[in-house]
Amino acid sequence: MSSPPQLVSARLIRRYKRFLADVVLEDGREATAHCPNPGRMLGLNAPGAKVWLRPAPPGRKLPLTMELVEAEGTLVGINTHVPNRLVRRALTVGRVPELAGYDALRGEVTYGHERSRIDFLLEDPVRGRCWVEVKNVHWRVGDFARFPDAVTSRGAKHLRELAAQVAIGERAAMVYVVQRNDCERLGLARDIDPAYADACARAATAGVEFLAYACRVSLEGIELAHPMDIDLEA
Repeated sequence: MSSPPQLVSARLIRRYKRFLADVVLEDGREATAHCPNPGRMLGLNAPGAKVWLRPAPPGRKLPLTMELVEAEGTLVGINTHVPNRLVRRALTVGRVPELAGYDALRGEVTYGHERSRIDFLLEDPVRGRCWVEVKNVHWRVGDFARFPDAVTSRGAKHLRELAAQVAIGERAAMVYVVQRNDCERLGLARDIDPAYADACARAATAGVEFLAYACRVSLEGIELAHPMDIDLEA
């Protein structure tokens, strides 16, 4: 479980410059918080939305970091660093059955023709290597979790690199972590980024595996929950 302690509740005034959010605290004071999410945060950035913030360690420029937003009656994790931490822990203890059985795990390994950095490399003397990329998902449309919520040329590059590893006989997987628990399945936001949707289709055809996991999100923390169905055509 990823558990941000001592959460402070507030109301969102505005989110701007990608990494900043102005909030009004319960006692009426206004503050500027770090927003650890470079995306558009569709559906999560409405003025007046209830948010929860974690006090920053001493020495940080901004005293608060936004962690959760209440949207459509549910808590949503917005910190894009959380999915990698959750997946690392889950891989370490074998809680992602599709990717279990490897002897070693390394993070941030440089690879590929485009010199990308993979989130995780799983290695085993018998099973070989498996390249694992992790993406954060927080946008909901209907009963679907949708990705991406902004154009991501970097995401398309990662898919090309994963497909290239499969082409040389290795295994590769894309893992989407949905930081909310009110979606039934995951689909692509082709209307937001058709190039990414096309890259997914090519990667799937090449043999890249696609996985999605929902999260249990509460004020006590966030943990990886259950696998979700993926519809790459939706």
